[in-house]
Amino acid sequence: MLLLNKLPQYLLGKYQLIGTVTFAVLFAIVFLNIYIPFSDTAWFVLGGGDAHTFFFTLTFIVTSVCALILSRMLMYKSKKLSEMTYLSYIVWCIMEIMAVSGIYTWITVINIPEYSELPLELFGRAMLYSSISLGVPYLIAGMYFAIIDKNNTIRLMNYENVVTDEVPKDNMSMQKITLFDNSGTLKLSLSLDNLYYIESDDNYIKVWYTDSKGELKQYMLRCRLKTVEESFKDSGLIRCNRKYIVNIKKVSMLRKESEGYILDLANEAIPPIPITKTYTDTILSLFTDESPLLEPMED
Repeated sequence: MLLLNKLPQYLLGKYQLIGTVTFAVLFAIVFLNIYIPFSDTAWFVLGGGDAHTFFFTLTFIVTSVCALILSRMLMYKSKKLSEMTYLSYIVWCIMEIMAVSGIYTWITVINIPEYSELPLELFGRAMLYSSISLGVPYLIAGMYFAIIDKNNTIRLMNYENVVTDEVPKDNMSMQKITLFDNSGTLKLSLSLDNLYYIESDDNYIKVWYTDSKGELKQYMLRCRLKTVEESFKDSGLIRCNRKYIVNIKKVSMLRKESEGYILDLANEAIPPIPITKTYTDTILSLFTDESPLLEPMED
């Protein structure tokens, strides 16, 4: 069931959470400015009006924003304790909407006595408009971050049809991995035959490769290892561990140890990389005579 799937980490990043709250607040202010002139029951005064009502309007806005910021801070901290699913994220957002609606109802009942609606009626009306002013920007922000994560983080480019004065060694050497940051800025481009492995480090990845002098280097980029795995299917980059993706062309030896299988890469500076049970069958299937991914690279 989709709702029980793990929530993508790009929705729980620090900058994504800040951006979501900021966009939601701006959207809500614009929405309220459009809604208030057509309402006979809203007491908001965002400009002009008497000082008494404006004070409570300001109090409501500041209190609601503080509540949202605190909620998103807790959301950011909670991701380290347990994995959040789509369902739990939706429930969390609904609770934020209920909290904002409760703040509106409390201020109205206590401080705006001229509005004689029952508290339950006030809360229901507040839930309707809070769902629009918060739910819509939450949805738009989520779609925006999904597009950014999908399109700009990592790309595999094939230069097979590019005119160049350099004679290619083979088709694999014509493939380049290009890495982009969250803003879409190109950060790193390297040939696939120079890449050894990619390591996960929380919300970042470390790309281990050799430069033009043959020295082992690392490059860190904000990205999920799952994005790499999905982007580079059938490219020779294989997931062997929850934390690692290796370039199968750089594997020099597959060893069976007491704790399981281990991969040795063709560089003495790189420690052995373990294969977990989840990926054992996939890796072993590659070490066959029929596997096209094990054609050796030319030096």
